[in-house]
Amino acid sequence: MKILVTGAKGFVGKNLCARLRNIRDGKDRHSGIAVDEIFEYDLDSTPEDLDRYCREADFVFNLAGVNRPENPDDFKKGNFGFASELLDTLRKHGNTCPVMLSSSIQATLIGRYAGHPYGESKKAGEELFFDYAETTGAKVLVYRFPNLFGKWCRPNYNSVVATFCNNIANDLPIQVNDPSVELELLYIDDLVDEMILALKGAEHHCEFDGIETVFTATGRYCCVPVTFHATLGEIVDLLRQFSELPKTLMIPEIPADSFAKRLLSTYLSYLPAHKAIFDLKMNVDQRGSFTELVHTPKCGQVSINISKPGITKGEHWHDSKWEQFIVVKGHGLIQMRKEGTDEILNFEVSGDKIRSVIMLPGYTHNIINLSDTEDLVTVMYCNEIFDPEHPDTFFDPVNNK
Repeated sequence: MKILVTGAKGFVGKNLCARLRNIRDGKDRHSGIAVDEIFEYDLDSTPEDLDRYCREADFVFNLAGVNRPENPDDFKKGNFGFASELLDTLRKHGNTCPVMLSSSIQATLIGRYAGHPYGESKKAGEELFFDYAETTGAKVLVYRFPNLFGKWCRPNYNSVVATFCNNIANDLPIQVNDPSVELELLYIDDLVDEMILALKGAEHHCEFDGIETVFTATGRYCCVPVTFHATLGEIVDLLRQFSELPKTLMIPEIPADSFAKRLLSTYLSYLPAHKAIFDLKMNVDQRGSFTELVHTPKCGQVSINISKPGITKGEHWHDSKWEQFIVVKGHGLIQMRKEGTDEILNFEVSGDKIRSVIMLPGYTHNIINLSDTEDLVTVMYCNEIFDPEHPDTFFDPVNNK
């Protein structure tokens, strides 16, 4: 399949072309499609390029458009004018391959979107594509996108999320006039997933009730089924939490299907190089070191423990707290004894065969470095963040005789 992407250097175009290249080059083997060639068309392309691409393409993604021109009249030129040129070129070659149009929810022209030249130009482009479908029989897929966000989006341009992420990541000021304003948000990877479905003929269809998307298999429009609603205040609050991660080590709740997960990935893509690395507090003594790596709101913490040769650590037990010890380097012995008994459980562990040992509640436990020369390195998970006011930790040697 040969695929033409117009606006290939824009936000959506960059992400779509990156996915298509992965498919073409065999790096993404789960798409279920074959991509032979990608025609990337943008402002630096020539009319001859467009002519050849339109002659050979098996599918067209029209992502080209103007968002913030200096002259409002350029909305029509950039959004309607190029669309006309694209469709005329396809028509000239008798190429009735499927064509996708990137439109905007502003094309509804109602409420706060009424009377804006951008929305009017997008609406005109939609009608042009629908007329093209009627006269040629070509399949046309018209998507009205809400606010987009994700990696590679240009800040201070057409995405408030990109601006907030960039500014907070780079310690620049942001301005929020009304934190209660709610946005409908579409994440770039969800959008690209839908574009791949469109290539396979499995796009989602809809109609619009005002600005509300109504899913229907026979809908005139197409849509991405996964969007999110969040206020400006909620977005900023999450970004402030993310920015504190190097200090708090706190990874917020980011379920797989959540807005927070997508927003965190977006925020991290704007971090400057010097913030991609940060120091951790190492608690060092003659026995080795203990360093907390990650905290979570509901699932405890992860730490790294380094024991010097011959050293024993631990010798305590917990009422409710429990831990997992995972030796990743060295040779050690983990021992546990149930409080009130003399029976000792012994678990010999090594970085040569990584295993996980659970420290059972009510069992005093230790970890011994059996090597005379090599450090013992252990990843430790605990089901709760350490609270010095309620440590739930009681000293008692495993070998108490």
